[in-house]
Amino acid sequence: MSNTDSFIEEVTEEVRRDRLFALMRRYGWIAVLLVIAIVGAAAANEVRKNNARDAAQKSGDAIIAAVSSSDTEARVAALSELKTDSPDAQIVSDMLLAAHQIELGEGAHAAATLEGISTSGLDMPEIYRQIAAFKSVLAEGQDTPVAERRLALESLAAPGAPLALLAREQLALLTLEEGDAEGAIAQLQDLIQDAAVTAGLRSRASQLIVALGGTPAQTNGLALGQ
Repeated sequence: MSNTDSFIEEVTEEVRRDRLFALMRRYGWIAVLLVIAIVGAAAANEVRKNNARDAAQKSGDAIIAAVSSSDTEARVAALSELKTDSPDAQIVSDMLLAAHQIELGEGAHAAATLEGISTSGLDMPEIYRQIAAFKSVLAEGQDTPVAERRLALESLAAPGAPLALLAREQLALLTLEEGDAEGAIAQLQDLIQDAAVTAGLRSRASQLIVALGGTPAQTNGLALGQ
């Protein structure tokens, strides 16, 4: 019985082995393709990472070289011509360009640069567009009619917008620019009572209210400007 059982087990094992080899001959190429695909994907991913790293380094070096001059005009010229392979690097480059244009007193050029960022088709976080649009309005200054600046700021001051509070502060300043001190105070009072207002913004708004002859609104018995 023992020999018979052993023989049966050997035969069964041999049959299993033959079936396994048959399956490997029939479907083994699928496993090979899977291995090749996995290795190829890993290699492609590594190449993509290396290319992205090289592009980022190249863009960073180009920006550093562009702003290395001690002359602001030279920096503006270099940054104006700089085109990077990285969308993020291009945003940084254009932001720096606008800052140096403002430094040279070229508010209109800076506004155009910033407007280009906000309306660009580049793939970027929405906050970058918002910041560029906000800075563009500030760069325009009084060279642009109040009505146009107000329209731009009102879109940025929409509830939930990331720069809503800063835009509301600028809207109050526009109201003051138009000679409506009472209207500006009312806007600033609303601003300092917003639950999301920062301490710095609250302080600025409160000081302006006082300068305009008003008294900052109070919460819990304390002046918000304090």
